[in-house]
Parts: sequence; structure tokens; C-alpha cells
Amino acid sequence: MLVEFEGELWIWSARRDESWTFVSLPADSSELIRELTAGSRRGFGSVRVRVTVGETTWKTSIFPGGGGPFVLPIKRAVRTAESLEPGDVASVTVELLDY
Repeated sequence: MLVEFEGELWIWSARRDESWTFVSLPADSSELIRELTAGSRRGFGSVRVRVTVGETTWKTSIFPGGGGPFVLPIKRAVRTAESLEPGDVASVTVELLDY
């Protein structure tokens, strides 16, 4: 399953001083991911994915956002390579690896 979307980067308020930066997946895609991965999720409800932002591709996990959409961490190396800051909108492709 592939999910392609544009999303705004935001900083997790509980870790604001550590600049943990995320982008939220669309709500409809998140609901479908929940259905497809029921019973096969990893720790903290995570799902392994391959992600592309701009020219950068890497493997990571998405996490359920407390009943809302899944969230994708955008690591510093990606933000630097793609010249992204919190508040910027990024084009994102997420491919589920385990379902």
C-alpha cells in the first residue's frame, strides 16, 4: 500500500526542546492502515514503512497518533537534506512494509 500526500511538519509539544519533528498522515489513509495492520503492529502500535520525502528515501516506522492519524517522524538528516523546517509542507510517500 502506498500513501502519497502533502503534510505540514510539526514539533511534538512533549519534546519541544529536543525538536522531535513529525508529519501526520491523512485521516482516511490512517483508518485504512489500522484496518490492514490490525494484529500485526509492532511496539507502541508502530508499522514499518519505506518513506520518500523529496529526493530522500529511508525505512522507519509510523505510529498511531492517540486515536487520530498515524504520525511519521522526520529525522534531522532528512530535514537538512531537503531544507525543511517545522511549519513547512512536504510531499511524502509512505509504503507499508508489513501487513
